[in-house]
Amino acid sequence: MQQLTGAHARRARRQAQLLDGSDLTPVEVVDRAVALQGQDLRAVVRAIAIRSAPGTTVADVIAAFDAGLLVRSWPMRGTLFATTPEHLALLLAHTGDRTQRSMVRRRTDLGLTDDVIERARGLLLEALAEHPLGRAEVMALWQDAGIDTSAGRGYHLIVHFAIEGLVHWGPFAGEDQLLVATAAQAPPADALPEVIRSVILSRAPMSEADLAWWTKLPLGVLRPAIAAVPDLVRVEVEGKEMFVIGDPTEDPGPAGIDLLPGFDEWILGYADRSLVSDDAAFRSLTPGGNGIFRPAVLLDGVVMGTWRVPIARGKPGKPVLELVRDLDSRGSRAVADALEAWPHP
Repeated sequence: MQQLTGAHARRARRQAQLLDGSDLTPVEVVDRAVALQGQDLRAVVRAIAIRSAPGTTVADVIAAFDAGLLVRSWPMRGTLFATTPEHLALLLAHTGDRTQRSMVRRRTDLGLTDDVIERARGLLLEALAEHPLGRAEVMALWQDAGIDTSAGRGYHLIVHFAIEGLVHWGPFAGEDQLLVATAAQAPPADALPEVIRSVILSRAPMSEADLAWWTKLPLGVLRPAIAAVPDLVRVEVEGKEMFVIGDPTEDPGPAGIDLLPGFDEWILGYADRSLVSDDAAFRSLTPGGNGIFRPAVLLDGVVMGTWRVPIARGKPGKPVLELVRDLDSRGSRAVADALEAWPHP
């Protein structure tokens, strides 16, 4: 088994993650990755744009959602992802029932009985047959029918119906997305190995534990799919077995500064983040440990701290940089240049 240094693995992973951009459209970027973390809508739109062809704008990514070529939903767990309609159907076919079972207690605690769920489902699908709805409109629809949406009940109902494969977030209305009905489609029965191959190809090197974390598939399902990937190669990275696709021998070479939006796949796509971040850097990305992941500054794939562009009265202000690791003068200039050139405020 070939051994890769941590630096080699990070550079290969950066290349796989398209952090230098690509010649792909936004739809092709997402299709290649299967899905990208989508908890923060502004962030995922920018995560797609920076991985796309030069000149791709936020408007280009939004246009793909408006055209129905990209969607946002809960394909694997109670976490939003941007994906394609085809991959959404395939992932839900493998994960939907399991995710629903994991949420039974929460539904019970919220008082969402089968009768309430059935009524809410019927009302929602009838309304969506007329036109897409914003979140506030969905909540008003149910409240007017006597279905209590407070204390997270309304949101839980939306998630429930999305995991059933009935609805998803689609076209944009201003800064938000509208809920639409999901067109029924039967995913191919033998497509899981190809999905696993795509997940690895777009994130490698990654471990079995990383794959299990990302897909939320049990090992009894995941391992046969891994074994069916024809060009999968096992490597060792700092004592840990990982997977790559194809020949892992060539080191892509040192990378400079990368600026990533919040909730990026570079961090959230793996169970083990130690390859790219030490404890201090990770704490800077998740202040308070409250599930919010801030934008990251990378140097050769290593998290150096965070950054943000404050928005005041609808206009971007001066970028704010918060580093937890020191940079030399050359690195500091590179960060300043990257902040100045950031194309997606």
